[in-house]
Amino acid sequence: MNSPSSPARHWRDRLKHEWLLLLFAALTVALACIDPQPLVRYQRWLQWPTLCGLLGLMIAIQGIRDSGLVQRIAGMLVARVHTLRGVGLLLVSMTSVLSMVLTNDVSLFLVVPLTVAIGGMSNLPVLRMAVLEALAVNAGSTLSPIGNPQNLLIWQHAQLPFLKFVSSMLPAAAVMFVLVAALTWIWLPQGRVTLQAERLDGHAISVSLAILSLESLVMMVLMMEYGHAPLGALLLVLPFALFSWRSLIRIDWLLMATFAAIFLGLGHFAALPAVEHALDHIDFNQPLALYLGGIISSQLISNVPATVLLLDRGPNALALAVAVNVGGFGVVIGSLANLIALRLAKQPHAMRLFHEVSIPFLLVCAPLVYLAAYLLG
Repeated sequence: MNSPSSPARHWRDRLKHEWLLLLFAALTVALACIDPQPLVRYQRWLQWPTLCGLLGLMIAIQGIRDSGLVQRIAGMLVARVHTLRGVGLLLVSMTSVLSMVLTNDVSLFLVVPLTVAIGGMSNLPVLRMAVLEALAVNAGSTLSPIGNPQNLLIWQHAQLPFLKFVSSMLPAAAVMFVLVAALTWIWLPQGRVTLQAERLDGHAISVSLAILSLESLVMMVLMMEYGHAPLGALLLVLPFALFSWRSLIRIDWLLMATFAAIFLGLGHFAALPAVEHALDHIDFNQPLALYLGGIISSQLISNVPATVLLLDRGPNALALAVAVNVGGFGVVIGSLANLIALRLAKQPHAMRLFHEVSIPFLLVCAPLVYLAAYLLG
């Protein structure tokens, strides 16, 4: 008698833990009632290309996981690096470097599953590493104009030379990375990596699925780079539906729904006349006002919408870039990459631990970056 209701009960139980989805869904509905807008504005706020890009990346990475390739690489890595701090610094450095060239979300989709696999066969603390990798991806992507959406937007808007952007962001990115590396060294336990033999994944790699997934990942990154993310996602759904439909089922569809709710809720909030009127009273010609404005608005509406909101208000595009990248630390919605890292790790109490670390990190990082980028730069 219980079997017909078990799927419904399963989804109810899952939704109880999806407070972020429920919060932003409620915000979206409330704003739609208070301030109705034409359908075309909701379509713009939804950021359909970004959602399609996220879906394509999730499909490719789930396929790589299901192929067994990640587990094999994890075993090889742990066999060569013998201390927990050594593994931690290696993973944090990988995350930072990859985010410079592959964007912050792609970097996390590659490194966090690898971290989870390592944690499954050793004593590496997965949740601590996921938090550190969320911080590291923000630090690394700060340096590159293609490292994250806000940098790409500012770079294209200001028409800056690539190397000019990199050299201007270097002091801020360096401070961020040094702080993340120091936190990694201090926070991770001292001692050697202990392999748990009974948890070693000995099954063979599915070569065909690994090849399909790796090719899909490369293709999806290229499609996103050239502005064809919806087509890229569609081209991935079809072969996976035919050859690895279980990978499609295992995708975190509630994460997709959470991003959609966040985009709609925050997009509408940032466009409210009261918000725009409040910003008109702030003098963004003052460096400190622009810096604090970028950080605080990122904490409220995430750093990409904050960039859109402030892009034409501040005279210094590079100063805004520094501010909104620092604003990626702090609360989880400061950068949506934070949410991706925590969801990929799938660890209990992840949100609480993230805020216990990330908010103090922001309070330490913000004045040091201001000193390095504004006063000494």
